[in-house]
Amino acid sequence: MAQALRPNTAGSLFATDGRRHPVQDALLAVTLVLGVVSFVTAMFDGLHLISSWTGLVGIVTGAYGQWISETTRERFGLVLGLGASAIGFFLGMAHGGLFGGLF
Repeated sequence: MAQALRPNTAGSLFATDGRRHPVQDALLAVTLVLGVVSFVTAMFDGLHLISSWTGLVGIVTGAYGQWISETTRERFGLVLGLGASAIGFFLGMAHGGLFGGLF
């Protein structure tokens, strides 16, 4: 019985199908950065504006990235970024929200 060979994708970080995905990779990077910023700033009560807004934008970019993603590696990174963004968003909302103290 013949085995199907997979292409060599060891050098590729994001594209496992051998093609480039610049839009998906950019959304992945933006979602991960926003998720980290949102998660870290959510640990401080006074930074609730930054954590809630970056969390909200990270959730939106991550959701759109999930919608147009094509590979499993992209989806894995997007889920990590979405989770961090969601935690940061919810903690930022609990500490004062999107407009806390401004209106």
